Amino acid sequence: MTSKKEAALERGDGLNEIERLDREFVFGTWSYQSEVSPTQIIGAEGVRFTDADGNERIDLSGQLMCSNLGHSADAVADAIASQAREGAYFAPGFTTEARARLGEKLAEITPGDLSKTFFSTSGTEAVEAAIKIARFYTGKRKIISRYRSYHGATYGSISVTGDPRRLMAEPGIPGMIKAPDPYAYGSTLDPMQSLDYIEEMLMLEGDTVAAVLVEPIVGSNGILVPPDEYLPNLKRIAHEHDALLICDEVMSGFGRTGEWFGCDVFDVAPDIMTMAKGLTGAYAPLGATIVTDEIASYFEDNMFCHGHTYSGHPVAVAAGLAAIEAYQENDVIDHAREVGSYLGERLDELATNHPSVGDTRGVGLFRGIELTKREDDRKPFGRREDKVSKGSTVVDEVAAEAYAQGTYVANMINTLIIAPPLTITEADIDEAVGTLDAALDVSDAAMDE
Repeated sequence: MTSKKEAALERGDGLNEIERLDREFVFGTWSYQSEVSPTQIIGAEGVRFTDADGNERIDLSGQLMCSNLGHSADAVADAIASQAREGAYFAPGFTTEARARLGEKLAEITPGDLSKTFFSTSGTEAVEAAIKIARFYTGKRKIISRYRSYHGATYGSISVTGDPRRLMAEPGIPGMIKAPDPYAYGSTLDPMQSLDYIEEMLMLEGDTVAAVLVEPIVGSNGILVPPDEYLPNLKRIAHEHDALLICDEVMSGFGRTGEWFGCDVFDVAPDIMTMAKGLTGAYAPLGATIVTDEIASYFEDNMFCHGHTYSGHPVAVAAGLAAIEAYQENDVIDHAREVGSYLGERLDELATNHPSVGDTRGVGLFRGIELTKREDDRKPFGRREDKVSKGSTVVDEVAAEAYAQGTYVANMINTLIIAPPLTITEADIDEAVGTLDAALDVSDAAMDE
C-alpha cells in the first residue's frame, strides 16, 4: 500500500519534495486545499527573498505586511538567539529584563497616556484582549466595528471583522455590530457621512456600546485612508456616548505610515491600542494590547481576567525590544516617510500610464493600487465574495505576472497592497515599479470595451 508521504512525493504537480510534503501535511491558510501550491523559500536578505529554484524577488508587500525591518535585521536575530540561550521560556508570573523594558518602551513611543501592556503572540490575540478589556472596564458588551475591516481569525476577532472571511465562522460571539467605512471609492456614503452613521448607531444602541474598534488606516481590505478629521471626530463621538476608542495598529504600526503608528498620522491617542507584525519586524510572533493609565488603574482592584501560557514569551519580547531599538537607532521611520513619498509618486505615474488603475492611495510605505475594468465608473475586477470563492481573478493574474517578473505583491479583493520593508531604497522601488508596469498590461487588456 502506498503511504500518504509516498503519494505526496509521486504527485506530478510541479512542486519539489519539500513543497509536496508541505502541501500534503500542512493546512494552507484561508484557502481551498485543492488550490494550495506552496513555494519553498531558502533565503532572504534586505528587501529580497530567494526560492528553491534560485529565483530572487523584491518583497514589495513585506510578506504579509509585517517584515518592516526587512530580512537582514541581525540585531533582532542576535537578541533572539541570546535570550533563547539565557532562558527560552518562563511562566508569565516571572519576568525578564526584555519584557519589562519592552513595556517601558511601548509606553514611551505610543501616543497619549497609553502606558500598560498585555503581551500575547499575535494580532488576533491582541484584539481578543482589547475586546475583553473594554468589556471589563465599561461593564458593557457591544463593540462597533466596520464592514471593510480585518481584525483576526479567532472567534472574538473574526466576529468584529467585517470582510467576508467572517461569514463561515458566524454567528460568532454576540454584541458585535458593523458600521460603514470612510471609503470614497466604493461606498454609497461620503467618508464623513459614514461617521454620522456611527454616531446615529451609538445613539440608537443606547448606553450599551463598550467600544468602537477601527483600523486607523484599513489594511487588507484596501488601504483605505480616511479624511484628516475622521479619526479625531470618531474619538469625540465615541467618548460622548461613553464608549472607548480601540485602534487596531497590527498592520499600520511601527513606521508603516512614516509615523510610529497610524493614529499618529491623525494626531489621535486611542484608549486601547493593539499591535503585532512590525512589533518584532516579524522575527518572532508577538502581539500587544496597551491601555491608558485610567484603564490600567481600574485593574488594580478589579481582576484582570485574561492570560496566555506564552504571554510575554522571553524570546518574543527580546525580539520586540531589539526591533524598536533598531527603528530608533537606524532612523528607519524617518526613512520610511521619505521613501514613502517617492513610492507614492511612482505609483501615481503607473495610474497615468494604465487605464485599469482606478485609484492609488496610501500613506508612507502603506499604499494600494485599486484596479478597474471600466474606467468611467470604476467597476472593480474583484468582488468581496472573491475572498471566499474558488478560482483566480484578474487581480490575482496581475500579481502572478509581477511575481514572474521578479516582484512579490500581495493582493486583496481588488487592490494590490504595496507595503515593503521600511528599509527599501528608491532604486529598489524603481525596479519593483518597472515590474508592476509590465504586470498591469494584464489588467489593461482585460478591461471592458
